[in-house]
Amino acid sequence: QVQLVESGGGLVQTGGSLRLSCVDSGRAFSLYTMGWFRQAPGKEREFVAASVTGSPSMPPTHYADSVKGRFTISRDNAKNTVYLQMNSLKPEDTAAYYCAASQRRLWAPRIEYEYEYWGQGTQVTVSS
Repeated sequence: QVQLVESGGGLVQTGGSLRLSCVDSGRAFSLYTMGWFRQAPGKEREFVAASVTGSPSMPPTHYADSVKGRFTISRDNAKNTVYLQMNSLKPEDTAAYYCAASQRRLWAPRIEYEYEYWGQGTQVTVSS
């Protein structure tokens, strides 16, 4: 059973940094695609970043334009953990951040319904 648990959220000032972590505590399956989405109050959930492993034909990382150059996704497969390093944070980055995972190598990792597993979310608040 896959169980995704996020951590690392919190309150930070504009320009600050946070690192989110997401671990599959169930450790039952190989999760070839792991991603991050976020949802701000009153808005729809949106794609942030994704990591796809084990395929020479797929790009290994994907980013939303709004975070490109500021956020970095990485993973430690031995620990079944994915990280999201967030630098140069802005107030518009304030949202609940959700980890998502799939046992498949997703060709469209920006689409949330492609993922089978979701964490409960961790709140990130950036003060101005």
